[in-house]
Amino acid sequence: MRAITIPEPGGPEALVWAEVPDPVPGEGEVLVEVVAGAVNRADLLQRQGFYNPPPGASPYPGLECAGRIAGIGPGVSGWSVGDEVCALLAGGGYAQKVAVPAGQLLPVPRGVDLKRAAALPEVACTVWSNVFMISHLRPGETLLVHGGSSGIGTMAIQLAKAVGARVAVTAGTKEKLDQCAELGADILVNYREQDFVEELGQATGGTGADVILDNMGAKYLDRNIRALAVNGRLAIIGMQGGVKAELNIGALLTKRAAVTATSLRARPSAEKAAIVAAVREHVWPLIEAGQVRPVVDREFPMSDAAAAHRLVEESTHVGKVLLVVP
Repeated sequence: MRAITIPEPGGPEALVWAEVPDPVPGEGEVLVEVVAGAVNRADLLQRQGFYNPPPGASPYPGLECAGRIAGIGPGVSGWSVGDEVCALLAGGGYAQKVAVPAGQLLPVPRGVDLKRAAALPEVACTVWSNVFMISHLRPGETLLVHGGSSGIGTMAIQLAKAVGARVAVTAGTKEKLDQCAELGADILVNYREQDFVEELGQATGGTGADVILDNMGAKYLDRNIRALAVNGRLAIIGMQGGVKAELNIGALLTKRAAVTATSLRARPSAEKAAIVAAVREHVWPLIEAGQVRPVVDREFPMSDAAAAHRLVEESTHVGKVLLVVP
């Protein structure tokens, strides 16, 4: 088969579409013939040499894919060759075939094109696990999403609205904010021109956000704490704004607030399977009912992954960028 390899870390040109050995499904795994994968910022870090796959994972980038089951390993039940699926991966999505633990498979939701289903697993699992399983967002509460126009952001807006929450977002352009509003966002903050703490305070009568989903890390830590409501929950899922910051524990105590930080890729398979099962139970019905949908900006041939990475690095896209197997 062919896959995107990274002979040497570097810029987008470091991605090489090359012949590699076919994967073989092991105990509890299935072999998926990939139709499409999606680009995540973790892939950019891996390309640059900053985010290696966990032990035992495929060396090729790609944290999600959609395709058809082409083979079934020992100990797998409930799936058949030919089933159309999408999958959460620890790596290997930038390839024509990938071996996947069966617990990380999802059926393609009814009404969703197989290709576009590649845009769902990573964002659905990230948002559901952080916003709902860990932070327990409830109807009537306010969720603040940084990077509202990203793949994570567009999913978070839709899921929060589907359960009856109010949604605030930050984004860097009016066009991105307009698209967030179309998905249901109630409070729109242009982070280049406005202070999200001030804007959120005005919009909530000084209450703040019950849950904040943050992809920035250090840069926003102090302001995120100030933006939290009493009993608020800050979920950190990225570090685009750095890794070290000073935490005002007094402010945290005053608000009786909680800070969590998670990554999905390195979690044990059993934890991923539990998240995938929860997504299938709670998110898939919303997608099949038309309340939530994958948001896809552009598609590229997988062999041209470099162009897709350049687009994501420019951060001019909204939602997900797909890589389609030629």
